[in-house]
Amino acid sequence: MRPSIRTCVIRTGILAACLLGGPPAMAGDTDASPAGKAPAKPGAKPAADSPADARAAPRALQQVRARIEQRIGGHLTSVRWMPFGLYEVVADNEVFYVDPDVNYLVAGRVIDVKTHDDLTAARRDEVLRVDFKSLPLDQAVKTVRGNGSRVFVVFADPNCPYCKKLERDLAGLNDTTMYTFLYPILSQDSVDKSIAIWCSADRAAAWNSAMVGGKAPKLDGEACKNPIDDNLALGRKLAVTATPTLVFSDGRRLPGAVPIDRVESLLAAAAGNAAPAN
Repeated sequence: MRPSIRTCVIRTGILAACLLGGPPAMAGDTDASPAGKAPAKPGAKPAADSPADARAAPRALQQVRARIEQRIGGHLTSVRWMPFGLYEVVADNEVFYVDPDVNYLVAGRVIDVKTHDDLTAARRDEVLRVDFKSLPLDQAVKTVRGNGSRVFVVFADPNCPYCKKLERDLAGLNDTTMYTFLYPILSQDSVDKSIAIWCSADRAAAWNSAMVGGKAPKLDGEACKNPIDDNLALGRKLAVTATPTLVFSDGRRLPGAVPIDRVESLLAAAAGNAAPAN
């Protein structure tokens, strides 16, 4: 008896599923190969009405989308047929896979064994890519080191311990311009500190004092006009769900207090793909 529940198959972060043969037929499919039909010769071009083509046809995609919306929900962005026998789904900025009947959901990484490419990571990077030029950098604290030629953005909360660790590590980077969007998602105290930092005479110094020196400024009198609410709205729009989150000038993002050599690598890659922001 086939189970009716959706099953996630993950092993050490890699999709642990080997599909031998094609996926089960969908209701209404008329392109199933007859029993006993000889397999196509290697290198032969598939027929126009092959099962793979039918899986990718608009009608089949609409059926799968409807099943996903009914059984899984979420904000569905895209559905597409993949050559390894499952549909790739992008929903709520997450990438996962389902069978044609949407009886099974597979969460994990798909690796192309021939090329060793991580197909899931590549797709996730594409989905999460940010239009860097559209970011309202005037709403961020600007910190320049050296000639400032390498530009990136950080979403950070002043009470986030991982943000503090990252800030200490980033101090060792040369020739960078860092735009820090004050993104207080942890507590009201985070909001208060963010406003106090923004209202300081030297915002970059106040931010550094709070994150590296352990001395956050306190608001003296009325709060100045600040972008904190706008920053929170921006983060929600971009699906920034954790601090710190870095965004590079080529639009790639990186969550967490990552090793500094990883940051250096992405800064170098971005420099070859996108012009620095002003």
